[in-house]
Amino acid sequence: MLRNGIAYAPANAPDGVKHAIWAVNSIRNRPYVWGGGHGSFHDYGYDCSGTVSFALHYAGMLEQPLPSSDFLRYGERGRGRWVTIYSRNGHVFAMIAGLRLDTTDLRYGSDVGPRWHVDGRDAWSFQARHPAGL
Repeated sequence: MLRNGIAYAPANAPDGVKHAIWAVNSIRNRPYVWGGGHGSFHDYGYDCSGTVSFALHYAGMLEQPLPSSDFLRYGERGRGRWVTIYSRNGHVFAMIAGLRLDTTDLRYGSDVGPRWHVDGRDAWSFQARHPAGL
């Protein structure tokens, strides 16, 4: 559920999913900064892969930030039940508990920084991956 830009995990979500959602809520209005979130998980701003890395780190599923192209080999192939990472060279976004975590605002076609969205996006050019068990 999304209310005023803040995501809420379903009560039956695994703890890792709840932790990821809570963590991303803390950076949800930071600006888009290319390379942001790669030197440290705590940064002024975040790019797409820094945002997804941040979420996965706080879910206990990633130790170090990854560039978007490395998500092409992350986890297991296909969609997950709770978490799906959509990756291609140059961009990555995630679906977490039915909400899209993305740095791109599709209304304007520009990078704005970490945001939750209730709408999906066309993923035909992306590869779907998911953390094992999720």
